[in-house]
Amino acid sequence: MELTTAFASRRVCVNGITLNVIDEGQGEPVLLLHGFPDTHAIWRHQIPALVKAGYRVIAPDLRGCGQSDIPRSKWSYRLTNLVADVAALLDALELRQVRLVGHDWGAVISWAFVLRHPERVACYVALSVGHPTCYARAGLLQKLKGYYTLVFQLPWLPEWLLKLGNFKGLALLGGSPQEMPQWRKALSEPGRLTAGINYYRANPDLLLPVNRGDALVPVYGVWSTDDHFLVESQMTRSQRYCKRGWSYTRLDNVGHWMTVEAPEAVNALLLSYLERHVPSSTY
Repeated sequence: MELTTAFASRRVCVNGITLNVIDEGQGEPVLLLHGFPDTHAIWRHQIPALVKAGYRVIAPDLRGCGQSDIPRSKWSYRLTNLVADVAALLDALELRQVRLVGHDWGAVISWAFVLRHPERVACYVALSVGHPTCYARAGLLQKLKGYYTLVFQLPWLPEWLLKLGNFKGLALLGGSPQEMPQWRKALSEPGRLTAGINYYRANPDLLLPVNRGDALVPVYGVWSTDDHFLVESQMTRSQRYCKRGWSYTRLDNVGHWMTVEAPEAVNALLLSYLERHVPSSTY
């Protein structure tokens, strides 16, 4: 498994920090947002396919991740700051509107961005994680699958557990031997693991079952049957909050990290959906 990617990157100042941003190709922009414990490398199979299809692909390392800056305060990782990073990134790249794709925490951020800035999103592809209201209201099984979100609220102990035995704790939690070389390399850098866990520590209110509003852009949800962290209903029930169109696909026998476990299937779904949704602005 490769530990690096050969994509062109640039440093972009946004919202008081500097992000490492992959910026490949020309054409209409597609923004890819990764989750935890990933970096932009989780998109290594999608970036070439999208570029080949004629898109400009933008894939940042989110704050605290990959080669981006690491704010030290856990409150720097509040969802409002993460959404502001995305808006500032589009401003810095002079992009009024993008096709948006998010996975895991990247999907959480993308949902929040869609709810706050619908005019900046032509369409949104949510991988694994459904509408935040549906996640919070998904019931007991989802709470059991997401037990780690409560453990992550504790100080220092989550870091110790995940690093135990050269990150064997993370290997057990993540369940993806394929991605462990990427994770171990990225999270061995001082401060990176705490930054990732701070996404959870700074946002416990996401577990509150409140109505967070409607998505006023077309949304495509993709969930995989072997996802050990998320139940299907938190994705399928998202339809009721998507007022400008909803599509859904279930990937059978695929785990949570679908972009690397089933890249050809994910690429086909992305390309088919994105080409049907033309942005309302020019670039």
